[in-house]
Amino acid sequence: MNEIPQADGSLSFQACVPSVHLLEPQHAQRWDEFVISACTEATFFHRAGWQTVIERAMGHKTWFLYAESEGVIQGVLPLAEIKSVLFGHSLSSLPFCVYGGIAAISESAREVLDRAAQALASRLKVDYLEYRNLKAFHSEWPAKDLYVTFRKEMAPEPEENMQAIPRKQRAMVRKGIKAGLDSVLDEDIERFFSAYAASVHRLGTPVFSKKYFRLLKETFGQHCELMIITTGGRTVSGVMSFYFRDEVLPYYGGGTPEAREVAGNDFMYWELMRRACEQGYRIFDFGRSKRNTGSFDFKRNWGFEPQPLHYEYQLHRAGAVPDHNPLNPKYRMFINAWQKLPLPVANLIGPHIVRNLG
Repeated sequence: MNEIPQADGSLSFQACVPSVHLLEPQHAQRWDEFVISACTEATFFHRAGWQTVIERAMGHKTWFLYAESEGVIQGVLPLAEIKSVLFGHSLSSLPFCVYGGIAAISESAREVLDRAAQALASRLKVDYLEYRNLKAFHSEWPAKDLYVTFRKEMAPEPEENMQAIPRKQRAMVRKGIKAGLDSVLDEDIERFFSAYAASVHRLGTPVFSKKYFRLLKETFGQHCELMIITTGGRTVSGVMSFYFRDEVLPYYGGGTPEAREVAGNDFMYWELMRRACEQGYRIFDFGRSKRNTGSFDFKRNWGFEPQPLHYEYQLHRAGAVPDHNPLNPKYRMFINAWQKLPLPVANLIGPHIVRNLG
């Protein structure tokens, strides 16, 4: 507290304004303790480990800011800067992540972090500053109404969750069960990567590098899980999931062409839900999808309702909100061409493109 002398000689007290600092390695544990235990609005994507992943896998400069008052962290704001000839110069919380923005336990911390981010964006001369919020924060800023998320509380018993799945989708899950599919946990990313890379290639989307997935697994350890679906020893599909508090988040998933024939992806997400439920997790976070896409429809078919995501932009040098997504018509020709590339070539080139998309 600051002591403020008054005209009558008495003292009044004013709460200290939090100071803003850049995260250093020695403070990563304090940062994570705040994110996991002290701040209810923080998410898995506020964890300090993302600094390591983004810098080492993507080669981008990060600016992980935290606000501190009297030795206690009051708020965090992980930011990363992307400089791209093709896609521009941005400062974002947080690229490659669904949720971001400021996570704080006091309004004073929120305000100083916001001011610090805006000042940093101005100093770096970026095209725009982006916050990826679960709730609206800067309603006066331009926003993107493209993404939604799907989150739902699971029942405590697996059979209750099975019965909660709408009938047609439940039939697809049972199809996978009847096909004799098996689920196994994996420590190595190879089988997962083969299924994921094949899946995004069919969609015409560049794939992330193997290094990125290895770093996610190494950095987050037991909180990052690989589950592989097999039949007859063959990989059918795979999913990389994150665990945070009482939530499970299937984040990267995909399947081989065979997955469609045996309902491999349907079975995969059910197995993840079943396992998580049995381990005591209560929230199934199906993650982000673009409106009016196949992924959006797939998640609704499971009985999940879309919740809007508030992606807000403070424009600096840019004249409009960025539109770097596959639904943009100007990328249609690129997508069609990408789908025709041999898979090994796409896997070689893809990481150099996707690292700049964020």
